[in-house]
Order: sequence, then C-alpha cells, then structure tokens
Amino acid sequence: MNNEEILINGCKLYNIDISKEQINMLLKYMDMLKEWNKKVNLTSIVDDEGIIKKHFLDSISIFNTELIKDNISLVDVGTGAGFPGIPIKIINPTVKVTLIDSLKKRVNFLKEVICELKLKGINAVHGRCEDFANQKDYREQYDIATARAVASLPVLCEYCLPYVKIGGSFIAMKGPSVIEELDVSGNAVKVMGGELKEVIDTNIYGEDLNHKLVVVKKKKLSPIKYPRKAGKIEKNPII
Repeated sequence: MNNEEILINGCKLYNIDISKEQINMLLKYMDMLKEWNKKVNLTSIVDDEGIIKKHFLDSISIFNTELIKDNISLVDVGTGAGFPGIPIKIINPTVKVTLIDSLKKRVNFLKEVICELKLKGINAVHGRCEDFANQKDYREQYDIATARAVASLPVLCEYCLPYVKIGGSFIAMKGPSVIEELDVSGNAVKVMGGELKEVIDTNIYGEDLNHKLVVVKKKKLSPIKYPRKAGKIEKNPII
C-alpha cells in the first residue's frame, strides 16, 4: 500500500474524505520534515509510513471530537514539528491556527512549512507557552487549545486552559495511560476553570495503537496567578 492509500484509508476512520490537494500538501510536509530532521531534531520517526500514521493520522484523529468546526480559533501548545496544528489546518483550512514552541529552530521549520504550503490564517511563534498565556493577545482568546505532549494531564491543564475562552475546550491527545492520570487531574481541571467532558477512544489505521482524546470544557476564567513558571508547574503540579 502506498503513502496516498494509507492517507485515504486512514482518514476514512475519522469520516474524512481527503482530497488529492490535501494529500499532496501532507506528502510535501513529510518531505520537508525528513530533510530538516537531518539538521534539527524534529522527530525520531523517520520512515514514511511511520510519519503518516503516527504523526499525520494521529493528529487528524482529533476530528473525532467534532469540535474542529469551520472558522474556529485554535492554539497548539508545544507544537514541536507542527502536530496536530498543521494537519488540522490542511484538513480544515478555515481554522485559524497559532503554533507555539519554545525552540527557535523548530519555529523556523514551521514557518518554512507554512510558506511552502501557502497556508493562510496560521502563525508560528517562538516562546514559552506559560509566558504567552499571560499576554492579553493570547489569554482566553481561543475556541480550542490542543497539546500532543508527554507532560501529565495536571501539568497540561495549567499550560493550556488559560488560552481557552469560556465555552471553549482543551483537547489533550494522550496514550492509554491517561486513564491513570485522570484520577489525579480533577483538582487541576477545576482550579483552571475547566470541567472534564469526555474521553474519546481513537485508533490509527494499520496500527495496534489506542489513543485517547481528553476533552475539557472551559466553564470559568482561569485564576490570574496561573500558569506559573515552567519549573514550578512540573515540579509541583496542581493535584
């Protein structure tokens, strides 16, 4: 099965009919990722099938939440090589996307991808996510915040919920172990103004992987003292 067929079949799992143009954009993105990865550490997954399944299709699985609607605003916190933000933008070009990452070289890569793919309504910014979350142009300005990070759920809630408008959602893209994290996340969710809405099981085409989409609804404003500095968040998470 070739790369195009994997994308077509993989997207069908999420009820998405991917177009030829979208396929070409993703494959160009993949080529750029592999080329840049030779000089900048962007991913440990370097084979075509792995990139397509474990990065692209995993990112696109977020459409299972049915929260990625036309013309919403979305911030991808700690985006790394652009996941899930750039695949979301390719699948639904109307979504207004902000990509945030703390490594300048990764942001330079993201900007080149945006330029080469001629994407509009998407911006990549360099800096620490806890700093942007305290700026008025970013704080509680987004319909959706996403994170596909390895941090624990209490930590991610403090990083991400300050970006979300009341009525919006934070979507954490996690592995099966998140079920254990949910037991210690209730207080962090509540303190940050959120409410756990649902946990959605999602599969990746051709892979024996069960991932989880944790959806937290923003019910009230996050206290102004959050997020704290990164060291404090990770060493002393809200539990």
